[in-house]
Amino acid sequence: MLKQINYLFTIFTFFAFACSTAKRSTHVNPLQKEVTSVLRKHVLDEAAWAMQQEPVTVTAQSSGRSAGGKHDFFSEGDYWWPNPKSADSPYIQKDGMTNPENFVSHRLAMIRLSRIVGALASAYKLTGDKKYVQQVLKHCNAWFVDKATMMNPHLLYAQAIKGRFTGRGIGIIDTIQLMEVVQGLLALEKAGAITSKDVAQVKSWFEQYITWLTTHQYGKDEMNAENNHGTCWAMQVAAFAKFTGNNAVMKFCSDRYKTVLLPNQMDANGSFPRELKRTKPYGYSIFNLDAMTMLCQILSTPQNDLWRYQTADGKSIRKGIEYLYPYVQDKGKWPLAPDVMYWNEWPVAQPFLVFGALAYDNKQWMDTWKKLEHDPKVEEVIRNLPVRNPVIWLQ
Repeated sequence: MLKQINYLFTIFTFFAFACSTAKRSTHVNPLQKEVTSVLRKHVLDEAAWAMQQEPVTVTAQSSGRSAGGKHDFFSEGDYWWPNPKSADSPYIQKDGMTNPENFVSHRLAMIRLSRIVGALASAYKLTGDKKYVQQVLKHCNAWFVDKATMMNPHLLYAQAIKGRFTGRGIGIIDTIQLMEVVQGLLALEKAGAITSKDVAQVKSWFEQYITWLTTHQYGKDEMNAENNHGTCWAMQVAAFAKFTGNNAVMKFCSDRYKTVLLPNQMDANGSFPRELKRTKPYGYSIFNLDAMTMLCQILSTPQNDLWRYQTADGKSIRKGIEYLYPYVQDKGKWPLAPDVMYWNEWPVAQPFLVFGALAYDNKQWMDTWKKLEHDPKVEEVIRNLPVRNPVIWLQ
């Protein structure tokens, strides 16, 4: 009888432990619930707009200044202007000053794609309504599969400069806008809304693009950039590698964050000296911190938690957020001169605030994020805010 009682007690204890473990594993951070609550109306409004949109890819518009073809992405360096001394001479640089006459149609089309997929995938995660899924696939197939409208998987002609370069490695930063495209697809795939077969050809496109990014000289140049460009190379390559299941490239990006980006770009106080030297130090500091934060969000695992990683001399993503947060909470405290352009437009609901708040359970950062603009309209702000749909990035 005693053996039976002990046996039953053991079984009861096992099931009680299993149930408590299950409850813990499905526990949702209360701050995560705040994110979905704050964004729900905006997401559904954006998704309603996205449901009405037809695909617009790089084949819809072209520029006579492009050295590429119909299917090649083309953009021009933002801070390069005609030389007033001679209209036919090479463009000259005005750092921080955006030339409104440069060709940006392909960039805007890509931002539009990011906005559409991000909204639709977010709406599916919130509602489970399958009407959003086919619209996502329609746009992605137009961009990456349909031979009549697809974009070639390279960036040979991005951020060209008239009279100087037909394209530059620096232009690779333009495709950070594809991060929420792959993340939206990944979120739908994980939710069972689409199958691996549905996106096999899209993944093939990104596999080809990763190869180009990691082997072409433009990609190598951008990878080795010592400022936000190097960070953004790793950020987007990590996102594309996660989508395609390329563990070797993900590990490379993780190691690069630990051994190159964080130790070489961050100062002991958490600032980014190379960004502070620019004519737009406030905006660039925010941008680079967002990018490093997203690297942590994309690549962190229980075995390799970049949120908790710090260098031997104490540099970490947390230190970066703690340095910049007071100037985002109150921009009037910013110790340097205002940015030469778009000073009034920053900050908005920055990714480093929301994902930092979730990682460190920081209610103050979350409250600040909630109060900031979640739907910016200024093109320059949107261009430097590739993550605008936190819902699809939530674990």
